[in-house]
Amino acid sequence: AAGTAFAFHTSIFSNHLNSVSPFATKLQRMGMLGRKRHFSKLVLKGSISSMFQSKGRTPEALKETAALLARKKFDLDIDAILAIEAERKVVQSKANELLHERNTKSKSIGMLKSKGEDVSSILEEVEGLKSQVQEYEAKMKDIEVKLEHMLLNIPNAPHESSPVGSDETENVEIYKWGEPKTFDFPVKDHVDVGAGLKGMDFAAATKISGARFVTLQGQVAQLHRALAQFMLDTHVEKHGYSEVYVPYIVNEETLIGTGQLPKFADDLFMTGHQDRKFYLIPTAEVPVTNLIRDTVLAQDELPIKYTAHTPCFRSEAGSYGRDTRGLIRQHQFEKVELVQIVHPDSSYQALEELTGHAEAILKALELPYRKMELCTGDLGFGAAKTYDLEVWLPAQNTYREISSCSNCEDFQAQRMKARFKSSDKNAKGNELVHTLNGSGLAIGRTLVAILENYQREDGSVEIPKVLRSYMGGKEVIEAAPSSSSSSKKPAVQAAS
Repeated sequence: AAGTAFAFHTSIFSNHLNSVSPFATKLQRMGMLGRKRHFSKLVLKGSISSMFQSKGRTPEALKETAALLARKKFDLDIDAILAIEAERKVVQSKANELLHERNTKSKSIGMLKSKGEDVSSILEEVEGLKSQVQEYEAKMKDIEVKLEHMLLNIPNAPHESSPVGSDETENVEIYKWGEPKTFDFPVKDHVDVGAGLKGMDFAAATKISGARFVTLQGQVAQLHRALAQFMLDTHVEKHGYSEVYVPYIVNEETLIGTGQLPKFADDLFMTGHQDRKFYLIPTAEVPVTNLIRDTVLAQDELPIKYTAHTPCFRSEAGSYGRDTRGLIRQHQFEKVELVQIVHPDSSYQALEELTGHAEAILKALELPYRKMELCTGDLGFGAAKTYDLEVWLPAQNTYREISSCSNCEDFQAQRMKARFKSSDKNAKGNELVHTLNGSGLAIGRTLVAILENYQREDGSVEIPKVLRSYMGGKEVIEAAPSSSSSSKKPAVQAAS
């Protein structure tokens, strides 16, 4: 079945463990799989943080790991891990015992036949042993299903430098850039500004699709497109990224690889075709990062830097009643994503670089923002360390997130089996890459920030200088003329 963490090949009792699986190697260190590799051949599609994997299965080591994961508000069930380990040992021991007995009796059959002796009773015994082996095969499969569920739902451990905290109120401000503009007229929010430009229609989108959608028209739509083009050009031409075009519909294995499944299934839009499950991407991080799934790169290929412009689709489960007005929280929005695949030794330098690339867009647009370091309680499931960039929105008189830049270390690489061959001749085996991602930027929220920060008293909006060449040389988007036939209140969105 698609998305399962294990694939069985012939009888799991008669094959060797897949020796090329780095996940299996890690799990063996924990004792989750038998050191003798007698009877299992597994291809693991999911794993847990390398910190957890490398600690071993002793209660002391698990307690150390549990303390780290507790910083993320995750309760590692040590008793459950030890229980499944004990259960595995019993099943494996009994299975090996039965196999040994069956093999011994099977070998004797040929010898007895050559002597002309009756082997019917031994054949019955071998057949009986076969059914017992099948029984323990089923038990082992149940254990592995439990293991799969356990592994896929354990988050990445936070980096030691991430500030310890319980929620977003304990995130740490690194610095602010730019001074918020002062206005000598009442500031409108982006919904009212967009309505005045005849460029933003929520009622039409609600009629077509429902709440949390929008249609853009005219020069507002052009500005939205200009932002995407400007971001891509900047990242490709100035920051050294390679632009990629990727599918917007992906399979379960892809989402498991980057960590959205199984934990965040409710946040995804799912579709199907011919009994197969597919999902609309929640972010370009998913298909772009998976470009390196099941690959072994040469060390001199690193770093790899990708950028992509895609739509993103999110159900916003759990956000009922939040940001129901405007573009801040939509089911469909567009984003320019940044992804880096790097050597483990340079991933934290890469995080600073990638975050700086996202900041460069805000600086070029002259939008005031602040850089925040997320505390452990606010870190994402797959992130070891994250910076959020928050742009100033004058109508809300606050900063709102516009980019989140994370180092996932080898968490995603473990799940995707994404490795590189070290140039060090003394290196033992292939190593896991580190993956990073960030928005460079979210286009809808950038549009919100421009409409609010660049609005003028007459209802027009100044176009940021760096975007004017993408807008045919225009400097201003003029307010639409008012008329009795077109004057109506801006659409109020229904909560979803």
